[in-house]
Amino acid sequence: MAKKQFSGCWRGVVGVIKPTYRPGSLEEFIRLLPEGIGVIPKFVGVKQGLEEEFVDGFAAAEKIIAELAEMKVDIIHPEGAPLFVQKGYQRSEEIVRELEEKYSTPIVTTGRVLVEATKALGIKRLLVISSYDDGNSSGRLAKYSSYFSDAGFQVLAVNGFPVAFTEIGSVSPFEAYDFARKLYFQYPTTDGICLIGSGWRILDAVSLLEQDLQIPVVCAVAARVWAIEKRLHVRQPIKGRGLLLENMP
Repeated sequence: MAKKQFSGCWRGVVGVIKPTYRPGSLEEFIRLLPEGIGVIPKFVGVKQGLEEEFVDGFAAAEKIIAELAEMKVDIIHPEGAPLFVQKGYQRSEEIVRELEEKYSTPIVTTGRVLVEATKALGIKRLLVISSYDDGNSSGRLAKYSSYFSDAGFQVLAVNGFPVAFTEIGSVSPFEAYDFARKLYFQYPTTDGICLIGSGWRILDAVSLLEQDLQIPVVCAVAARVWAIEKRLHVRQPIKGRGLLLENMP
């Protein structure tokens, strides 16, 4: 068992596959995890956020999945919504089942994490906001819309923050807050917001949005922590990081 193989990781070990080398989200993720959960990070190396990079990145991710499975980690988490979302909801779920059978290790994707967290918070009428929109993102945003629709949500809108993929890290939590708040006022019947993307630093915006708009908000880093804890049968609530981590539904 992985718990015996990895010293100090008495609650389990998660292998994380990150699309880019961008700093920030990995550190946030590790800080929020309870003591006793180990993390082994691997990287695909996406640089420009182009569709062909994510297609190639998907093949690279499977090779890394094989490496992590050989290490006997408890869970494998391929990050990066486009890696699997581009396949569509149904096909993405099928691929995960095929990979789990092939490598005998539980696998949870970012798309699955976001869907589970959004449902756990009781959201039905959803606003989806992506971390970037460089002016050529209509196809990608449309795939997000169909993915969440096929997962059972009424998707009211899918918008991307107006910034290039390479500049995501420069967006402040308060800029993200302002963008999400203004979008909410265009769709006031929504009962929840999903913020896609780990590259922008939005953890500080989540609780503010929930407080001011009185609806739950899901972001990738918090949803990742919640989903990993759930699968490892760990429950350590955290205050100030949004309803998902505070209530651990």
